[in-house]
Amino acid sequence: MEHTPDQEDARYSAVRQYSLAQILGVWAAAAIPMGLLAWVFAPLLRDQLGGREPLAESLLILLTLGLIWQFVLVVILLKRELGTLEWPRVRDALWLRSPRDPKTGRVGGRVWWWLIPFLLIFALEQALPAIPGPSVRDFGDFLSTDRAEDFFRGAWGWYAVIVVLAIFNTVLGEELLFRGLLLPRMRGAFGKRDWIANGVLFAVYHLHQPWDIPTALVDIFALSYPSKRFQSAWMGIIVHSAQSVTIMIVVLTLVLG
Repeated sequence: MEHTPDQEDARYSAVRQYSLAQILGVWAAAAIPMGLLAWVFAPLLRDQLGGREPLAESLLILLTLGLIWQFVLVVILLKRELGTLEWPRVRDALWLRSPRDPKTGRVGGRVWWWLIPFLLIFALEQALPAIPGPSVRDFGDFLSTDRAEDFFRGAWGWYAVIVVLAIFNTVLGEELLFRGLLLPRMRGAFGKRDWIANGVLFAVYHLHQPWDIPTALVDIFALSYPSKRFQSAWMGIIVHSAQSVTIMIVVLTLVLG
């Protein structure tokens, strides 16, 4: 069946729209701490650590804290908006419902198969030529070195840090903030182009890894678009989490030696 305007707008009824200033304020509250943690505080903490890879260690610790902060920020803003953190209202306010096909109105079921093309787009993004980041600061590059093998071999404690970082990166942190909180609240400021603006904001959020910004623009189509089209933050969460699962598997192989 064809969807009606009321059906199309149903999931917006659980959220209030943000002004442009509020959108940029939330973006800054996420991006600026990550930038400061990576470029100011990580070198300071590095000098206090005596491990084998002090900069890698300080970055893992501080960026994990930065991602946890994003989860805390979502909780604070939701509490202020809703006055409660009851799950049914939180679920609706963060678009944590099953995806809905905008053409048929179908919810869940076969609609989940739409994840496949967006997973392929995200995989293509990972394969694109990228601007190389500084050694160690570029975690993907670091994982391919002998230093990473030596660092992670038998290091179950650091593997636990990786798991926490991954969870708060693509489930409870970045995705919950950008696709769960911000995206549903950007229509008032950006209209039908809200998903494009959301993807651009997400790309330039990477102040802690600025060399990733150009390729992160692909996330406009891999993460923001499906989350908007199907009005479900789970689309972005699941697609983005493919990266986290891959990293956890790669690091686990290094830990096992």
